[in-house]
Amino acid sequence: MATNGVRALMALSDPTRRAIFEALPQAPRAVGELAEITGVTSSAVSQHLRVLRAARLVMMRPEGNRRLYSLDPRGLGDARDYLDQFWPSALAAYSAALQTARAEGTA
Repeated sequence: MATNGVRALMALSDPTRRAIFEALPQAPRAVGELAEITGVTSSAVSQHLRVLRAARLVMMRPEGNRRLYSLDPRGLGDARDYLDQFWPSALAAYSAALQTARAEGTA
């Protein structure tokens, strides 16, 4: 079973979902606005938003007869927590590569 962090990364692996996600930090947006920004139909945007909501990357709030979507910090935290577990080994590998380069006189 995928963790929430993996689910968030999987959701962002699709270029259209990523474009929708990247359009939201500036302001909450309606489906129609997101369709104009991304160049896909409102129906397609709605389907992508369902995936992003399931991954807790966006949240929706009703405003009159519209639904506005914005970033959900929970999914971002999940993705960060997932990726943070890899930093110690990545930093250790980087440090080892630097030491090797210095020893060989290339750094």
